[in-house]
Amino acid sequence: MPYPLDATAVRSWCGLALEALGRERERIDAINVYPVADGDTGTNLYLTVESAARAVEAAFDGHASAGTSLRLADAIGAMAHGALIGARGNSGTIVAQLLRGMTEVLAAADGAADGATPGAADTLRRALRRAAASAYEAVAHPVEGTVLTVATAAADAAERAGHETGDAAEVARAAHDGARTALQATPGQLAVLGRAGVVDAGGCGLVALLGALADALSGEVSVTPVAVRADAPLPEAAGCEVAGRVAADGCGGPDDEGPAFEVIYLLEAGDAAVARLRTRLDGLGDSLVVVGGDGLWNVHVHVDDAGAAVEAGIEAGRPYRIRITHFGGATRTKEPAMAARAVVAVVPGDGLAGLCAEAGATAVSVRPGEPPASGELVQAIRQAHAREVMLLPNDPELRHTAAAAAEQARTEGVRVALIPTRSAVQGLAALAVHEPGRSFDEDVVAMTSAAGATRYAELAVAERQSWTMAGVCQAGDVLGLIDGDVAVIGSDLTGTAMTVLDRMLSAGGEMVTLVLGAKAPDSLAERLERHVRERHLAVDTVVYDGGQYAAPLLIGVE
Repeated sequence: MPYPLDATAVRSWCGLALEALGRERERIDAINVYPVADGDTGTNLYLTVESAARAVEAAFDGHASAGTSLRLADAIGAMAHGALIGARGNSGTIVAQLLRGMTEVLAAADGAADGATPGAADTLRRALRRAAASAYEAVAHPVEGTVLTVATAAADAAERAGHETGDAAEVARAAHDGARTALQATPGQLAVLGRAGVVDAGGCGLVALLGALADALSGEVSVTPVAVRADAPLPEAAGCEVAGRVAADGCGGPDDEGPAFEVIYLLEAGDAAVARLRTRLDGLGDSLVVVGGDGLWNVHVHVDDAGAAVEAGIEAGRPYRIRITHFGGATRTKEPAMAARAVVAVVPGDGLAGLCAEAGATAVSVRPGEPPASGELVQAIRQAHAREVMLLPNDPELRHTAAAAAEQARTEGVRVALIPTRSAVQGLAALAVHEPGRSFDEDVVAMTSAAGATRYAELAVAERQSWTMAGVCQAGDVLGLIDGDVAVIGSDLTGTAMTVLDRMLSAGGEMVTLVLGAKAPDSLAERLERHVRERHLAVDTVVYDGGQYAAPLLIGVE
C-alpha cells in the first residue's frame, strides 16, 4: 500500500537510504574513478546521508518533546540541512544540493504534498526537476555522464509518471527506473568511465537514494544490486555491484592527473561574497561545487594551493569545519602508502585543528551542538592511512561514539587505541608525548599518563538560571568548570579565570596551558599570564589561539 509523502516518509527515506548506502559503500568506492580515483565516493555519500538522517531524528525528537507533530517542510528541511553540514566529497556535496532543491518545492507545497493526493505526485515531480536544476547551478563546470546526468534522467522519467493515478510512489519508482537506465549509459558519455569499464560512482549512489525513496513511499523494499560494469545486464532493483574489482589506473595517463588537494569547508557568507568566491576558486582549481544558501554554504574544490583556497573563504566570510585531504597520487594508485602510526583528534576549533595538524595529527573539527558521528571518526581513521592509530575524543560525551569508531576500524585491520582524553587540553598533553618510534603499547601508556596528569577546566557563560555544584547561577554569569563540574560562579571572565587557576594550582602544577576561544577578550591571555607569574612561582604558561566558540577559555594544568 502506498504511503503518503509526509514527514514520516522522509524519516523512512533516510533510514532506507542509509541502509542501502551501507550495503553498497565498498562497491561504490571500488568504481570511483572520476573526478579523482581516490576510492571514497561510497563512503562520502554514506557519511553525507548519515548526517542528514541524524538531523531528521533530532527534528522528530524536538517536536516530540514539545508535544507537536513534525510537518513535511520541517522534515525535508532538516534532511537537507543535515546533508549540507555533513557533506563529504564531490558527490556528497552535489547530493546535498539535490536535497536542497527538493526542499524548495516540498516546503513551499507542504499542504499539497502532505498526503496521498494528486497534488503529492505533481509536487514530487516538480521537486525532482528542481533538484536536478539546482545541482547543475552549483557545479562550476557541469560534466555529462555523472550524477548530474542521472538526476536529470530521473526528473525526466518522473515527468511522465503518475498523471492518471496521482500516486507519488509511482512517480518515485519511475524516477528510480529512469536513473538506473541513465546510469548504464554513463560509460559512453564520459571517457574515463568507458576506459575503466564502470558506471559513474556518484550516479550509482543517487540510484540507491532514489530506490530508497521509492521504497519509503511504496512500502516495497528492494535490495538487488545494480551492476556497475558497462557491459553487465541491468537487474530489477536499487544499489550497485562490482563484477570484479576495477583497477584504479583505468583512468590512467598523465593528462588525467589533477590537483593535489581536496578542500572542503562550511562557510557563513552572503550571496554576493559567495559569487566572488566562486570566481576566485574556479581560477585556483577544478571540481568546484558550492552549495547552500541563506547565509550557509558548503564549499568543495580540488586545488594545488590549499592555503589559497582557505584564504579565499576567509575573505568571503567565516569558514569552519575545514577539511584538507592530500590525494597522495590517487590518480595513479588506489591505495596510498601506509604510515606506521598516526593520531586522530577531535577538536572544537580551527585553531586547535591547526595545532594538531602541525604536530602531524589528523584533526576532526566540530562545532557546538554538532558532535561527530562514529562514521565520521572511522573515515578520519581511514584517511590517516596508518596501520596503528591513537584516537583522542577530547570530550567525555564522545566516549561511546569514539569506542564504536575504534571497533569498526579494528574490523578493517587497523590497530586502534582509544586514549581517554576528556578535554582538548588533555589531548594536547597526550599529543606532546606521542612518539611513533617506540612500541605501540608504550606509546599508549605514555599518552594516557600525560592526559591523566593534566587537570582541565573551561569557562562558559550561563544561558539561564540553574542549580550547580557551586550554587545557583543566573543567566549571564561566568561559570568556571574544573574537571567537568562547576566550581566557580563569577561576574566577569578574567576574574573567574584567575579564581579557577588559583584553585587548580593550589594542588601543585608546573605548566599552565591556556586555549583562547574565538570570543575571548584581547587582554585575557596577558592578564592571566601575569597573574600566574606573580602568584605561582616556577609555573610556566603557554597560550594557544584555539578558535573554539563554545568556551571562551580552556585551561590545562600539568
